[in-house]
Amino acid sequence: MKKALHLLEGDAHDATLAARVHPQEWKNPTPEGRYNLVVIGAGTAGLVAAAGAAGLGGKVALIERRLMGGDCLNFGCVPSKALIRSARVAATVREARAYGVDAGEPKVDFSKVMSRVRSLRAGIAHHDSAERFQGLGVDVYLGEGRFVAPDAVEVAGQRLTFSRALIASGAKPAVPPIPGIEEAGYLTNETVFTLTSLPSRIVVLGGGPIGCELAQAFRRLGSRVVLISNEERLLPREDPEAGTLLMRRFEAEGITLHLGAQVTRVEPQGEAKRIHFERGGAVGAVDGDALLVSTGRVPELESLSLEAAGVRSGPHGVEVDDRLRTSNPRVYAAGDICSRFKFTHAADALARVALQNALFLGRKKASALVIPWCTYTDPEVAHVGLSAKEAEARGDAVVTLTVPMSSVDRAILESETEGFGRIHLDAKSGKLLGGTIVGSHAGENIGELALAMTQGLTVGALANTVLPYPTQGEVLKRLGDAWNRRRLTPRAKNFLTRFLEWRRR
Repeated sequence: MKKALHLLEGDAHDATLAARVHPQEWKNPTPEGRYNLVVIGAGTAGLVAAAGAAGLGGKVALIERRLMGGDCLNFGCVPSKALIRSARVAATVREARAYGVDAGEPKVDFSKVMSRVRSLRAGIAHHDSAERFQGLGVDVYLGEGRFVAPDAVEVAGQRLTFSRALIASGAKPAVPPIPGIEEAGYLTNETVFTLTSLPSRIVVLGGGPIGCELAQAFRRLGSRVVLISNEERLLPREDPEAGTLLMRRFEAEGITLHLGAQVTRVEPQGEAKRIHFERGGAVGAVDGDALLVSTGRVPELESLSLEAAGVRSGPHGVEVDDRLRTSNPRVYAAGDICSRFKFTHAADALARVALQNALFLGRKKASALVIPWCTYTDPEVAHVGLSAKEAEARGDAVVTLTVPMSSVDRAILESETEGFGRIHLDAKSGKLLGGTIVGSHAGENIGELALAMTQGLTVGALANTVLPYPTQGEVLKRLGDAWNRRRLTPRAKNFLTRFLEWRRR
C-alpha cells in the first residue's frame, strides 16, 4: 500500500500520514439520495470545495483514490519547503564567517533532514484527514471515482448521483519519453521524499520551479548537482533578469548548468545512470547516482470516464468556461485539472469560484482573479499579473520601473542585495498591471502588490503606504516613489517652483 502511494515503507511518520489521509480500515458510507455536490479529488481544490459546501448546509461527497491532501501536502509545497528550510540552514552555517560567526562547513545528517520532512508532513496531515472531513459533515469515499452518467459517479462499486459535481483530480509529473529512462530509473517530486540517504551526484531534468528549488536544496545539503534544461534560461516563465540572476547564483554555489540542451537517452551504469544530451550539435554526457525528472505536469484524466458525463477535455485538461463550468452544465472543474496556474493557492481560489457558481447561481469569473506565485529558491522569485511583454502585446502603453535590492537598507544590512523589485504600469493612469520581486522575502512581499492589483489601485497607493523600517518590503514603496518622481515633469516642477517663490512673499 505505502509503496503504491509513494510513501516510505516502515517509516513511523509516513504510517501516521497514511492513517490520516488514506486509512486502510476506512469504511465508505452508503449513499442515500442525491448529493448537492460530488467532488472527485481531495487535493486543495477538492478539500476547499467540499468543506465550503458542507459548511453551508449542502449534502456533499468527496472521493479520493490516493492520499487526501493531494500534491501540496504529500509531494509538493509541504515537504519541499521543509527540505528547503534545512538546506537554507546549511547554507547559513556555511556562510556564517561573513557575518563574524565562526562556524565552518556544516555536517548534514540527511536521514534526519528527511525524517524531519516526513514528521512535519504527518503533523500537518490532520487538517486534510478523512476523519476531519467526516466530522465536517462530508461523506468521504476512498477509491477511484469515475463518471457513469451525466449525473452519476461510481466509486468502490457504489453509485453516487448528484445535482452538481466538481472535478478536482489534479495533475501528475510529466515524464518525457526519453530512450532508456524507464530502465535506468528516476525520481519525481512524488518519490524524492522517500530518500533516506543523500545522493552523492544528482542530475535534475528541468529548469522550472520544482527543478530549481530541489537542485539548490540538494546542492546545499551536499550533493553534486547537474541541471539540464531544454530552455535557454532558468525559470522561463519569469522575468528574464530573474532567470539570469538565479543562474549566476546557482553557478556560484557549484551547480553545473546545461541550458538549451536536449536529453537524447539515459543508460544504466551499475547503480548509477548516464544521461546523454545534445546542444547546438555538440554532444555530452553526465553521470548521476540519482535522476530527478521535473519537466512539468500533466492533468489526471485517465480514470475519470469523462465521456460518460459528456465532459470535454484536451491536452491541457478538462475544458471549462470562465465560470469553471464544463461542457456538462452539471459538472464544474477547479485546480490543476483545468488551470494553467498549477499552484495550491490558485486551486483554493478557483474552488471558491466553482462552488459559488455551481451551488448558488453565482456568476464569478476565474479570469477576474489576481494570482501571484513564488519560486522558493534563494533568492526567491515572485510574480503577479502581466509581464511587460504580455501587457504590450495586449496593446497597453506600459511603463516599467525597477528598484534594485542593493538600494534597500534591510537587504544591505542582511547582505541579501541580490534581486530587485519591478512593476509594470499603465503609462497614463499608473494602474498596476504586474510585477516581479526577486529577494530573500519575495514570497512574503508579493502579497502587497497582489492586494493592490486586486483592489484596482494605482502605484500611488504603494507610495502612500507607511511601512515599518527597515524591511525588504520597502522596495515597493521605493517603486511608488519612483512613479511620483517620473510624474514630476520639467513643466510641473517649474510651476511648483514659481508657486513656492510666491508663497515666500
